[in-house]
Amino acid sequence: MNSKNGATYGSAIVVGASLSGLMTGIALAREGVQVTLLEKVGSGHRSGAGLQVDAAGFNATGTERLLRNLASGGKRSIQLWSSIESRLRKEAEEDSRIELRYDTRVEFVDQDDTSAFVMTDAGETIHGDILIGADGHHSLVRRHVAPDNPEATFAGYMVWIASTKEAELPPHMRPGYNHPEVTMLESLNGFLFGSIIESGEGSSNRRIGCTWYDNSRNELLRRLGCVEGKVVNHSLKGPDIPQETIDELSTLVSARWDEPWKSAMLHALRHRNLTGTPIKEYVPTQLVRGRIALIGDAAHVPAPITASGFNASLQDAVELGKCVAKGMEGIASMKALKNYESLRLQKVRKMVQSGQTYNRSFGLGR
Repeated sequence: MNSKNGATYGSAIVVGASLSGLMTGIALAREGVQVTLLEKVGSGHRSGAGLQVDAAGFNATGTERLLRNLASGGKRSIQLWSSIESRLRKEAEEDSRIELRYDTRVEFVDQDDTSAFVMTDAGETIHGDILIGADGHHSLVRRHVAPDNPEATFAGYMVWIASTKEAELPPHMRPGYNHPEVTMLESLNGFLFGSIIESGEGSSNRRIGCTWYDNSRNELLRRLGCVEGKVVNHSLKGPDIPQETIDELSTLVSARWDEPWKSAMLHALRHRNLTGTPIKEYVPTQLVRGRIALIGDAAHVPAPITASGFNASLQDAVELGKCVAKGMEGIASMKALKNYESLRLQKVRKMVQSGQTYNRSFGLGR
């Protein structure tokens, strides 16, 4: 049974309405489930790095095909995180089975014999047949599902992420339209992926993305409270980066990088339009507890070098949708989640483990 026939059965709460949460909400709604999506931040559009997402291939059908086309814009290219989010959000907003609620912080999750439920910061209790944690690497829901393995851990290095409008660069520094979409450069203490990112409709809105992996700033991250012990607390926003660090980064970029990445990153550094994010990893021991399950970064956090995190999250959503399609009556909802876990747990464990050797070698000074 799915949404095409207008029927609704069962209900789900999805905590987190970023990419994984939106894809999960769409996948569940297409199987007739009434979905309440809860997001702690406001409804304003957020920024993010570029992602490589393939358009739906020959073998993709149904929900997987829809999600891949929404994520990719229907073509193979580097897409801005914000563009992907906008398309997924629009799809969710147009589905009558999805209630999308922003500015709703979940303080507590639990379950009983008949439902799973959350309590919000406003004191509201919301019940569903199932509850899905799509609340990222620092997941509150994970603490309920896997209390013995609750935290993603610091991998020993960070990534600087910047995205500069091509129009803000001098004309002679802009890449031609036959320029490779992705370029890799080495630097003294890490490496850079430079990318040409489509933003909106038409090539005139392109952006130049810089994703710079850096294993020499762990002391800085700890001094500023971004990392405590093995736990990542937060990213380092542009305005909070010490001027000394800005100057050091600018010197490295000027000496070692080619155009257009050099001009794009120097522009971002001058305007502090970049973010330093400590890299995390999380190998799950379980994905499900009763009526509550994990998906996306709440469920697994692989090394970026695997380039598999987003695709794994999409597959999580697709498989979860297939599992609930058989029914949500009574204990059927818990059986559906256990089936989801049996399909995904070993696959995502191997995915994260595949990047751990790299994390151990590159993550100096852990």
